This record gives sequence, C-alpha cells and structure tokens, in this order.
Amino acid sequence: MIAKIIKGKDFYGVLAYNDQKVGQGSAHVVDANIGLGSTVENTNTFNAVRALRPNLRKAVLHVSLNLPYQDTLSDKEFANLGHDYLKGMGFDDNQYIIYRHHDQKHQHIHIIASRVSYSGKVVSDAKDLFRSKNILRKLEGDYKLTQLDGTIVKKESPISQQEIEKALRTGNAPIRYILLDKVKHAIHKSENTQGFIEKLHAQNVRPKFNVSRTTGRVSGISFEFEGIIYKGSTLGRGYSWNAIIKHIDYEQDRDCAIVLQTNSAEQRDLRGISRDKERTGENPEQPKSTIGGAGEVIGQPKDNLGLSEKDILGPEPINNYRNELDGPLWRRRRKKGRNR
Repeated sequence: MIAKIIKGKDFYGVLAYNDQKVGQGSAHVVDANIGLGSTVENTNTFNAVRALRPNLRKAVLHVSLNLPYQDTLSDKEFANLGHDYLKGMGFDDNQYIIYRHHDQKHQHIHIIASRVSYSGKVVSDAKDLFRSKNILRKLEGDYKLTQLDGTIVKKESPISQQEIEKALRTGNAPIRYILLDKVKHAIHKSENTQGFIEKLHAQNVRPKFNVSRTTGRVSGISFEFEGIIYKGSTLGRGYSWNAIIKHIDYEQDRDCAIVLQTNSAEQRDLRGISRDKERTGENPEQPKSTIGGAGEVIGQPKDNLGLSEKDILGPEPINNYRNELDGPLWRRRRKKGRNR
C-alpha cells in the first residue's frame, strides 16, 4: 500500500475536487464523522473547527491510500482502514471524510481531515512520513494486503501518479526511491569526490557530471540506474551537485581529472550497450522519457560525451556580456572610436 500525503491551506478546493468525482459517478463517500451537505456547507463545517486555531496555515490533511492491483477491499473494510490510519496518525478527535475513487485501475481512497481537533489541539506533522510508513506496514498485515517494500511517498522526492501506478502494478518500489537511497548512502559514507564516485559504482549507479567547457567547473550531476537517468536536482534539493559538495571534500583543480575520467568511462559503457543492442537486432530508437517524465532511458544519451576534452566538457555556456559586446551597438561605438 502506498500513501500520498498532502497538507494544504484550503478545504474548499480539495472538497470540490472529490465532490466533483462523486457527481461524475467515479467516487462515493464510504465514511464521515460530519453531517454531509454541499461542498460549501462541508467547507463551512470544517472551517468552524479550524477557527479554533486561526494562525495555523496548513490545517488540511489530504491522504490517498492506494492498494496494489491484486488487492481488493469492500467499502466497509476501506472505511475501517481509513479510520485506523487516521487514528494511528493521531487524528482520533478530528473531522474527516473518506471518499472511495473508481477512476484508476487500482483501488484507493482519499481522506480529507482537519489537523485541528474538536478540542482545538493541532495534530503534529513531525516525522509524519516516517510514522505513516510504520502504520502502513501494520495495516497491510491487519488487512492481509500485499507489502510494497516499505514504500511511501517521500517528502524530498514526491512520487508521480505514473510511478504510483507502476509500483502498485509490479509490487516494487519506484526506481527513483531506490536510487535516492543509494545516492544518500554514497554521500554519507564518502569523504571526497573519488570516494563518492566509488561508492556509487559499488551500488551499480553511474554518475555523469555536467562540466563547463571554458572553466572546467562542474555545474550539475545526473545518475543512471537500471537504464534510467535522473538529474540530481529531480531527486530532491539535497541531491544537486551544489548540495552534495557541502558534504564531501571537492576541489575543482584536484578533482578535474577524476571527473573527466568518470565521464569518459560512462560514455564508453554507453557505447558498448548501444553496440550490443545493434548486434541483437534491437531497435536503436529510444523513447524520450519514462515514468511521468521523471527520467530518461539511456541508449542514445542526450549529452554526446566523447573521449576528447572538447566532447567531455560539452558546449560552451552562454556569455551574455560577450554577446552584448558583439552586438551592433558596440560595433558602431568601436568603429566611431577608431575614426577619431
């Protein structure tokens, strides 16, 4: 089971979304502890209790609980599941509505709850993803559901709907989450750039550095794992190159050689993969993107990194100042100065 957690500011928007699904016949309410009415009436009911904590910015909890494709629950079981989840998260005295949706191939529910209890107490969101993970594992056992490798939606790298679908269909954790854990391990266990690269290779992760042609400065990093390439920044703020070098010892002049060597080695590997596919008669054309546009399938890499320094370093970055000096205004001024 996968939980996708969103904390919001406005009840009306999320209630209107779910009520619209109900009106279209693709959802229905399986449980609630408030008197149900129109979207506006339900919003006013939630806001009446929210007024006990007027300074709380994000008072809305919106959670979707998604079952694997092979698992099924009745409305009553889903209602009990949602109630047990809320209770485990600390929402035992709070307003809620549980909707069951039918717009996906897998069974799932949406829970709308107020973080403000009837007594005015606010349910803490500290470590809510970690607590949610533990609750999901317990509920999977209680309701005899398939366990999905401890997968939950991670705050640092939110999962897309397509990735949820694939995880529920295959029963495997999303590749992005597996890669994220491997990169995190490499960062925490490395002291310098070479150690970082070695730790990645030991986990079958191939890094590729974006290097400026003119300065040799590393401006970014991407990671290839199981045939998919992710930019470091798409894994989360803490996995961009500028964030990584805050945790490892990196010096541009000292590490330039190992960076270029790593890019060269990765390019040779990619060429080997391409040649193997040609021998086996596989179609050399590759799709532009994979799940939800989160990564790219390798085979014909976007950056044509060759073995020469020019190819390794990539195209020269745009220099707006130099472009301005080459413009027609500055050419006229230089010509006028020469005529004086």
